[in-house]
Amino acid sequence: MSSLLIIEDDELLRDGLSAQLAQVGHAVTAAADGEAAQLLLESHRFDGVVLDLGLPKISGMELLKWLRNRLPALPVLILTARDGIDDRVQGLNAGADDYLTKPFNMAELQARLSAMLRRARLPAFGGTLEVASAATCRLRVDATLPQAWLGDEALELTQREWALLSLLVTHAGRVVSREDVLETWQSEPGDGPGVASNALEVYIHRLRRKLVDSGLNIRNVRGLGYMLESTTA
Repeated sequence: MSSLLIIEDDELLRDGLSAQLAQVGHAVTAAADGEAAQLLLESHRFDGVVLDLGLPKISGMELLKWLRNRLPALPVLILTARDGIDDRVQGLNAGADDYLTKPFNMAELQARLSAMLRRARLPAFGGTLEVASAATCRLRVDATLPQAWLGDEALELTQREWALLSLLVTHAGRVVSREDVLETWQSEPGDGPGVASNALEVYIHRLRRKLVDSGLNIRNVRGLGYMLESTTA
């Protein structure tokens, strides 16, 4: 199913939650503090995060803000004992996709996780996509034209470069496999013969050059594919 990161300092709850989610088919990794979680998020690919707010070393709220900057599309469910309205509003405004308070019902948690992960897989097209980047620049991709801009300046893109960029933007913060890119290119109308897998790096290199100074980077994730991420800390 999905690869999940559980960030919880209560060992008993962390182990129980990990076991329950693994039992229903998820691949689960756990972290006991914000610092360990940050290292895992920098080095591994996850489909979703369950985050406690009361963490040692780096607080859950600090980690959420860092995560939203680095991996803007990664789904996050806050799981915390803080049940005040202000706490909920603060967590959701900081970028959480859902908020569940302790004590909780396991069936409800699983249902909320499934809904959150399902929403994350839906295409984000149908209008203009925007990716916040550097403080003075925004990347916008319009699927209906097709066209992309850095700030107010239009990017000159070939059809395949635009298809690659729009795919990466749709899944910003998540890995896009080589197979996904090649399949997208093959489905482009009037695009001619397919592209060999070893030619994909050429297009990635061209697109990286066009995104220089945008505050965004296309990162190679060894053995998995490519990920569009922010370069700002």
